[in-house]
Amino acid sequence: MKALTEELIKNELQNVADWFYNDNAIEKKLVFKNFMEALAFIVKVGVLSEKRNHHPELYNVYNKVTIRLTTHDANGVTMKDFDLAKAINEL
Repeated sequence: MKALTEELIKNELQNVADWFYNDNAIEKKLVFKNFMEALAFIVKVGVLSEKRNHHPELYNVYNKVTIRLTTHDANGVTMKDFDLAKAINEL
């Protein structure tokens, strides 16, 4: 799978609410009521990611979660990242 150009990434970002391009990845930042809600969300993302065999970088500080998607094999963002971002948005 080939990495998308920055122009294509910007076009695809229009189809995934609240995601942005940063340092060769797409990211989303979320804030939850508390740590338990943030952790429950991370578990859901983990199950979804495992089923798709595409694993995000997840960062958690108390009630804040940052998700980063990039396709390491392609050294950049691919449609695989956007497919997972769309699925995460549906959680």
